[in-house]
Amino acid sequence: MNTLTIEDKYWDDAVVGEECISPSYEVTEARVMAYADLTGDHTPVHTDEAYARTTPFGTRVAHGLFGLSIADGLKTRSDMRFVPGMSLGWEWSFVVPIKLGDTVRVRFRVESKRESKSKPGWGILVLPSELINQRDEVVQKGEHRVMVPRRPA
Repeated sequence: MNTLTIEDKYWDDAVVGEECISPSYEVTEARVMAYADLTGDHTPVHTDEAYARTTPFGTRVAHGLFGLSIADGLKTRSDMRFVPGMSLGWEWSFVVPIKLGDTVRVRFRVESKRESKSKPGWGILVLPSELINQRDEVVQKGEHRVMVPRRPA
């Protein structure tokens, strides 16, 4: 991705129905362990392969919130980036486990947009998103509501 040619979009530039797929991200052991250290969540299904083999997953899996964090980060590396604003919240579901060695990307689109009633100069976007693995399986999905600045006059 050539970041020199991509300009962050203002709310005004968002087109309802526009879709984007982010660059990919490999879920490595080092990244999952770094996430465990960062959050303090060292649950053995994420960090101990011998233990994880005894679970229904059969192997270590990434933390659910790791997936959401990666989905959010990947959107900022996509061709449809917005001027930094404010996250208004996520509704998110964990569909199937993310396994070490998976390569994921996020597919998202602009579902709706409206001007903010409480914050002049800003607008709200609803972005349905799916985190998909290398087999194009949806591993997590939901929607992100974000407030983005309007284009300066």
